[in-house]
Amino acid sequence: MKLLSVAIPCYNSELYMRHCIESLLEGGDEVEILIVDDGSTKDKTPQIADEYEKRYPTVCRAIHQENGGHGEAVNAGLRNANGIYFKVVDSDDWVDKDAYMEVLKTLREFVYGKQTLDMLISNFVYEKQGVRRKKVMNYRTALPRDQVFSWKDVKMFMLGQYILMHSVIYRTELLRQCGLSLPQHTFYVDNIFVYQPLPYVKTMYYLDVNFYRYYIGREDQSVNESVMIGRIDQQIRVTKLMLDYYAEAKITQWKLRYYMVRYLEIMMVISSILAIRSGTDENMAKKKELWQYVRKLNLLLYLRLRFGFLGQGMNLPGKGGRKVSVAGYKISQKFFGFN
Repeated sequence: MKLLSVAIPCYNSELYMRHCIESLLEGGDEVEILIVDDGSTKDKTPQIADEYEKRYPTVCRAIHQENGGHGEAVNAGLRNANGIYFKVVDSDDWVDKDAYMEVLKTLREFVYGKQTLDMLISNFVYEKQGVRRKKVMNYRTALPRDQVFSWKDVKMFMLGQYILMHSVIYRTELLRQCGLSLPQHTFYVDNIFVYQPLPYVKTMYYLDVNFYRYYIGREDQSVNESVMIGRIDQQIRVTKLMLDYYAEAKITQWKLRYYMVRYLEIMMVISSILAIRSGTDENMAKKKELWQYVRKLNLLLYLRLRFGFLGQGMNLPGKGGRKVSVAGYKISQKFFGFN
């Protein structure tokens, strides 16, 4: 059994997947690298995956499947994972070597120790193209450092401070126990990946190292604003699924409940602002329907989201209100580092 399984979803990733894989090979035989070729047809992604499996048979495994989207590639990685812990690294991203060694050392201590760790959290860096000063997302103000803790020990997260897929390593069995299965042919499912398992997490550890390097800059990237507007239906679908998960979960710890509502708040903001930015009546109707969906699902949740600070900003009346909403979004763009 491996210490850590890392799934790399690859779809026509020839130009950058080698950099990702090479950074992960630094982990040696304790790590299992699952290179998931998600039906690539336009380049040599399948051949590169097979090449690494042949060169590093004890570390790399090539998994070939029909195209199912990013979520199905993650599902395939989880199905095939033999590691005690599981992480996803996108094919255009990479990891820092020194931080990687710290991560593996920490995981090793838990595997051979007496405590079970459900989730390891570390920092990630926005590797935004053309930007010299890279923004680091850390959790020093919200999480205790270098100790095991639970939700009751968590401090308040600041606005814009969220645990994202880049930040987390989950215990593999926990992901399976919570029934994680991401929808096919849908972007933005990384939000589901990090969100759905949260009520199952009992023990956490924050390692304050800049582990994950999140590349931003490709024109076709899923976080490019024009691309996101074109995929607004998928953004809304993911948001609705997350709303459903929250409504169905039995959450007793109030700090966890507060955090999960705040996460839903930002998901509602993104869906709403994309509709506003699109400038079409059709998308504005989708925005209205999404808010109605929340109201029917859970009235208390609707009131929290609708009349919270961000929710009010997304629902100001008239063109003047929309301008204020867009201005707020531009500020958040700078904060998050989206392109």
